[in-house]
Amino acid sequence: MQVRDPSIQRIRARKNHCCYGMGLGIIILDDVYPGFPGDVRNASAYPFPIQYEIAEGVDIQKLVREDNKEELLKPVLTAARKLERMGCRAIAAECGYFAWFQKEIAAAVNVPVFASSLLQVPFAQTIIGADKVVGILVAESDQLYDRHLTSVGVQLGSNYVVDGAKDNGKCPQFDSLWNEDVRPDTPTADYFSAEQDIISAAKSFAASHPKMGAMVLECTGFQPFARAIQREIDMPVFSWSTLLDYAYSIAAHRDFYGHV
Repeated sequence: MQVRDPSIQRIRARKNHCCYGMGLGIIILDDVYPGFPGDVRNASAYPFPIQYEIAEGVDIQKLVREDNKEELLKPVLTAARKLERMGCRAIAAECGYFAWFQKEIAAAVNVPVFASSLLQVPFAQTIIGADKVVGILVAESDQLYDRHLTSVGVQLGSNYVVDGAKDNGKCPQFDSLWNEDVRPDTPTADYFSAEQDIISAAKSFAASHPKMGAMVLECTGFQPFARAIQREIDMPVFSWSTLLDYAYSIAAHRDFYGHV
């Protein structure tokens, strides 16, 4: 068993970084609800170090549903800068609607920023070709604005379609976690019921667009069910997991051990 990387013979400080051997820094909403393994909020399923920082005062209601988001920028940037100083090699966030602040966060720190799973939409569009469409499955379709898309490089009106998994009460288990108007005092969800609801929403979305060639899951809460969704719709599925795996791989590139 290898106990030390022999390539590390001399170490040096990184500017203003207090900790070392760090992985991804995740900006977390200032909200109390659990996440199944695979959810960005749940660190247990990731094969690399995760460091969280709460964006103070930025909860689901404010980030997703309120019109005035400018007052949220300061606590978001404060969290990002703290994660950078902590030593994180890249910064992500836990909700796809953080796409609103992608450009501002990236300009404020000196490490790569992956503020939203929606960053994968242009890539997905490229790999499937212009004759097919990318399905963007978001939590609430009426809360996805042009800025969310343009901030991550999506060309408006290009080959994508959007649907909301929670629209019209289709996924009540997620409302039980995230919707402050209906969730119980202790936010709670059932895995099997949530899985069946999100699979049904994804299958219906794909079936309504025969030219769909890939699906991007905007929401971190959909990610635990991404494999199950893929089994049903049989196409490439992009999620927070695929984004974070990529983010870590470019921030801390793996070594190769093998033979010729």
